[in-house]
Amino acid sequence: QLQLVESGGGLVQAGGSLNISCAAPTRTGSDYTMGWFRQSPGLEREFVASISGSTLSTWIGDSVKGRFTISRGNAKNTNYLQMINLKPEDTAVYYCAARRSRFTSSHENDYDLWGRGTQVTVSS
Repeated sequence: QLQLVESGGGLVQAGGSLNISCAAPTRTGSDYTMGWFRQSPGLEREFVASISGSTLSTWIGDSVKGRFTISRGNAKNTNYLQMINLKPEDTAVYYCAARRSRFTSSHENDYDLWGRGTQVTVSS
């Protein structure tokens, strides 16, 4: 079964930066759109960002727009979430997701593959 693996989470002070990455099996590629969601305790999972494997078009969630950037690696089966000017409210478990479509989506039900998540903690 295909599996996504996130890495790069950790603890950072407010105002700082952090990059997290996601590796997908090599069977994924330009046919897949990849995305990030996050979930804080007691809250619903929230869309963060999405990027198309074929067009490289991106969709950034309103709560992180201007601070987070999503990009794909050259191999197309990896993607990166660059986060700057982090705030305590960005603290969450960040999940990587993928869907076999060239269209980005902000709906978690549109994604077929998920990673186990990586914790990002922003201290005030």
